[in-house]
Amino acid sequence: MSERITAEDVTHVAGLARLELSDDELERFTVQLAAVLDHAADVEALDTEGVAPTAHPLPLANVLRDDVARPGLERAEVLAAAPAVEADRFRVPPVLGPPA
Repeated sequence: MSERITAEDVTHVAGLARLELSDDELERFTVQLAAVLDHAADVEALDTEGVAPTAHPLPLANVLRDDVARPGLERAEVLAAAPAVEADRFRVPPVLGPPA
């Protein structure tokens, strides 16, 4: 087991997270967290000089079409399809209060 983390450290972190751990959980999580920290130390020890940072292993390209403005529907055509129209606008049920 790594000397990086102790059962007291795990107890402290569990307390910060408001978690109650049984003795078995405390032992298991101490071992697991020590393994995670050991792995992080192994990664940190790697020589990455000259290695470009990457966010994805494959090159990505935008597959979306260009956002080009195009004519929309005529106002009269849209209002003709509406269930209710008032003063050249959609009429909708009131959101607040009883219907007028």
